Amino acid sequence: MRQIVLDTETTGLDPRSGHRIIEVACIEMVNRRLTGRHLHKYTNPERAIDEGAQAVHGISLEFLADKPKFADIADEFLDFINGAELIIHNAPFDIGFLNAELRRLDRVPVETICSGVIDTLRMAKDLHPGKRNSLDALCERYEIDNSGRTLHGALLDTELLADVFLAMTRGQNSLMIEPDAEVRPQLGADGLVRQRKPLIVRRAAAEEIAEHERVLAGIDKESKGACIWLPKPEATA
Repeated sequence: MRQIVLDTETTGLDPRSGHRIIEVACIEMVNRRLTGRHLHKYTNPERAIDEGAQAVHGISLEFLADKPKFADIADEFLDFINGAELIIHNAPFDIGFLNAELRRLDRVPVETICSGVIDTLRMAKDLHPGKRNSLDALCERYEIDNSGRTLHGALLDTELLADVFLAMTRGQNSLMIEPDAEVRPQLGADGLVRQRKPLIVRRAAAEEIAEHERVLAGIDKESKGACIWLPKPEATA
């Protein structure tokens, strides 16, 4: 299964008002593993960027002045996503902007090029109704390190979203989850592979262990010795 985790940054909120894409990032997963292949492009929108949008992503029009137009990267982008299933957080937003760009070039919509689209925001709302389901909130919920996300950036956000998606769908392919045989590459905002921080192991305190044993003893008493979490005394000859 080939999947592409995708994110965009834009000049504003509504493509129907003429807002444009200024950054697009895609990272590839095959059989739920990141391959290390990615596509990351900044584009010149040929229009102003809303102040609110720039406050979110930090990308200025001056920075984009010498970047290619979307028309210049369209073929490479379409080749990269062709035939894959797209994974996008709040998919209608990104798909709407991508299709607006493609219409300007008389190209077919994204949905006709890809095998499907998964909206992780909709998935998260179904899994966690009534809770915050922004990318930052999901990173916190699934204990994914997003400390490098001071501003929204399409490439970093795709990497975080890949980890969130794998966490949300863990166990769907198999009831037995085997650890990865090899470390998955992790991309930084610059597109380079960066090392993951080591996992922090927090040992239980003595009082926590004592409380745990008290609870188990209570369960054992109520179940008349049937508590399966307590070691059974060895039989004597």
